[in-house]
Amino acid sequence: MSFSDISFMKRALALAENALPNCPPNPAVGCVIVKDRKVIGEGFTQKTGEAHAEIMALRDAQSRGESVEGATVYVSLEPCSHYGRTPPCALALINAKVGRVVAALKDPNPAVAGRGLKMLEEKGVQVESGICAEEAEEMNIGFLKRMRTGLPFVRSKIAMSLDGDIALSNGQSKWITGKLAREDGQMWRARAGAILTGSSTVAVDNPQLNVRLPDVQRQPLRVIVDSHLTLNPELRIFETGPVLLVCSRYDIVRAQVFEDMGVEVLELPGADGKVDLQALIKELARREINEIHVEAGPKLNGALTELGLIDEYLIYMAPKLLGEGMRAFRLPSFHNMEAVPQLEFKSMQKVGEDVRFQLRPLK
Repeated sequence: MSFSDISFMKRALALAENALPNCPPNPAVGCVIVKDRKVIGEGFTQKTGEAHAEIMALRDAQSRGESVEGATVYVSLEPCSHYGRTPPCALALINAKVGRVVAALKDPNPAVAGRGLKMLEEKGVQVESGICAEEAEEMNIGFLKRMRTGLPFVRSKIAMSLDGDIALSNGQSKWITGKLAREDGQMWRARAGAILTGSSTVAVDNPQLNVRLPDVQRQPLRVIVDSHLTLNPELRIFETGPVLLVCSRYDIVRAQVFEDMGVEVLELPGADGKVDLQALIKELARREINEIHVEAGPKLNGALTELGLIDEYLIYMAPKLLGEGMRAFRLPSFHNMEAVPQLEFKSMQKVGEDVRFQLRPLK
């Protein structure tokens, strides 16, 4: 591994970021083709069913009039080796007669799982992996978790005051954080396959929970936990885009109203008349959801936390004191410190006037 290998791989990872809003359920992958220490082609994964990063980079090199024969290909995830929605990228690289392929990570997808690199090696292409692996892991943390465990990566986004409130006592929450923090939150929404919320949040805030960013071609599935189908069908969230309404008991009369609007209603009965949240997370994984972005109130955030279903907390803290307001989590009273959920800081970053914390449960 050389300094130039690291440099070109970091460029591939930067390209992969461009894919995050549109590529799910595929992983976000970037590719750089280098010959004689010069970049001759670049690309990143397009939306589902369209070209992968390697194909885009090969096309870019062709458009520049460059020959890729003998070139080195830097790719942030192992080239695929199977026929899925598109032909295998490993075969395209073999046919292009590249000389070396450097992958940041091997793909844990059972359909690939090292076979892409093996296919290349068997055809005389030099292969390496493991360069910038930690950064590549973070880039596709949801896809990688789903491939390894069969479960998506669940991230809860919370905007709160310094004294831990997400709303005033009267329910008003617009706006706790500033404009830049809200725009940053849109980026995290965009990379998710589903946005999960509860009926109370929808009823009180009347949100759309869509992605409002330029050049976004895909909207995440909006998933609402509404145990008894009590929501008003005229709320804004039902006006556009895909919505999955999850209840604990299927009421054919209430459900029909939503289904006539194009909303899917799913029954997942759990204990005490509530939705089975663990079954819901598994169902979303079955639907190829890599990342679930939670924007919910204290009840749903508390329930997900108690069940150990949240992989990351994305907390935007504003320099405000809301007084006697609404807390972010409804959790039971703990009687000893050993029982308290333990988190660790992944990152802290100032975003405008606010601070963004990324925290993950201690394993």
